[in-house]
Amino acid sequence: MDVKLLEAFRAVVDHRSVTAAATAMGVTQPAVSTQIARLEEAVGFPLFERAGGRLKPTPEGVLFYAEASRVLGEVDRLQAATMQIREGQSGRLVIASHPSAAISLLPPLVAAFVAERPGVAVRLISRHSDVVSQLLPTESFDIGIAELPIDETQVEVRRYGMRCVAILPPRHALASRRVLTPQLLAEYPMVMPARSHQVPNRIRGVFSAAGVQLNGVVEAEFFATLCGLVAAGTGWSIVDPLSAQNFAHLGLVARPFEPAITYEIGAFWRRDREPSVLAAAFLEMLDNKLNG
Repeated sequence: MDVKLLEAFRAVVDHRSVTAAATAMGVTQPAVSTQIARLEEAVGFPLFERAGGRLKPTPEGVLFYAEASRVLGEVDRLQAATMQIREGQSGRLVIASHPSAAISLLPPLVAAFVAERPGVAVRLISRHSDVVSQLLPTESFDIGIAELPIDETQVEVRRYGMRCVAILPPRHALASRRVLTPQLLAEYPMVMPARSHQVPNRIRGVFSAAGVQLNGVVEAEFFATLCGLVAAGTGWSIVDPLSAQNFAHLGLVARPFEPAITYEIGAFWRRDREPSVLAAAFLEMLDNKLNG
């Protein structure tokens, strides 16, 4: 049944006049009359009778009005939902991320994202980078974020690089230095990132090239743990700048490190399917954050 016929019928009942209904709908009176005639032909019974020069619903018309109003209410809700989905204001977004991004990068982004979209629900899954990459074929999330390299056989990847910083405990002897180097840091205890990360090999490489030895005393899995250990005075470390910023309230002293060590991550999604409206909007927000 044509929804426009139901809308014309509802308007005539509400306004008790074809003329008034036509004005409210922004169409001509003959157009509304034609729609009512078509609807009566379709349902097989009269919907109106004239009383005192005005239209009055028949008993059958009253019953039909109640059902038509319910259906049109559902149509209105569907149209509103369609608009929200089209504009990225409704739906569910699932993001699977490695722990460092889940702790330091994503919380403010997700907070801003849902603040602009009250009808959107977001679920965050935190796993190691290799696990995140393995989850995607199961379609358990919309966007994955992991350390590079990422197997690109089934995914599209956007790459991001962040220059790492050296972090020191409060009141460290090198806190007054503007730039830190392997030669300056070699004699001091270091909190090392776990060997499963990409960063430790790069740290060892630059120290070896400088001809000095690392003095690693503790090894930890996550950048957040490294920051906590450094703040407690265990030693210095090298982390991504977002982690250093996120834990600055612990009194950490962050300084540029030379030569540069880049921490690389990637955001990815299924190659055989375009990102949803919500996923595309979040990816744009991520781009602005990491490339801005």
